[in-house]
Amino acid sequence: MKAAGNNFGDNVIDMKRILAVDDNQDILDVLRYILEDSGYEVDTLSDGHDLFSQIAKSHPDLILLDIMLGDMDGRVLCKNVKQTAATHNIPVILVSASHNIADSMKQNGAPDDFIAKPFDIHVLLNSIERQLTAA
Repeated sequence: MKAAGNNFGDNVIDMKRILAVDDNQDILDVLRYILEDSGYEVDTLSDGHDLFSQIAKSHPDLILLDIMLGDMDGRVLCKNVKQTAATHNIPVILVSASHNIADSMKQNGAPDDFIAKPFDIHVLLNSIERQLTAA
C-alpha cells in the first residue's frame, strides 16, 4: 500500500506484518483473508517447528499463536519467544478454543494477549491494533 506521491521518492506506508501459527489450515486461510483485508501483510505456519526461522526471515510485527499445535504447545513457544533477546519485543497473542490460560498470563514469558476461539473478528482486530500500538 503506497501513499499518493510521485515516482521519485514516494512515501511508502509501512504495512505491519503478522505471523499466524495454527495447525488448522482453514483457520490460517480465514486469518489471512481477514488480516490482508484489514491492511496487514500475513505469513503463516502450520506448526511451530520453524517458528524462529520464519521470524528471522519475515521479521513479523506481531505473532498470532495457537496453543494446540499438534506435538507442540504454543504456550512453550510463546515463552521461548519472550525469553529470547532477539524476539522478546514482538507482541504475541495466544489463540485457543480449549484452554484457560489465566495462570500463563501471569508467568514469565507470558503472551501479550489471549483470544478464545471461535473469535469475533472485531475482538481479534482490536487486540492486534492494541498490541501493535503498544509495541
